[in-house]
Amino acid sequence: MKQVLETIIKNIIENQDAVSINEKEEADRITFEVKVAKEDMGRVIGRQGKVANSIRMVMKALGSKDKKKVMIEFMEN
Repeated sequence: MKQVLETIIKNIIENQDAVSINEKEEADRITFEVKVAKEDMGRVIGRQGKVANSIRMVMKALGSKDKKKVMIEFMEN
């Protein structure tokens, strides 16, 4: 799942070297902390959060296969 998220994020932003994704797995939940460069935050979030919500929806669909809840937090590097 982490590879899919990384591929999506890297195709949206310009500064691909500044991307870091930290994965925390608990019993029924996976939390991804996505860190991108400050200038790329707007691209990841999108207008009114549409891009971020779309990324979350795709990842939640992948997580439902494994019966896990997926949380994604976007942060600046």
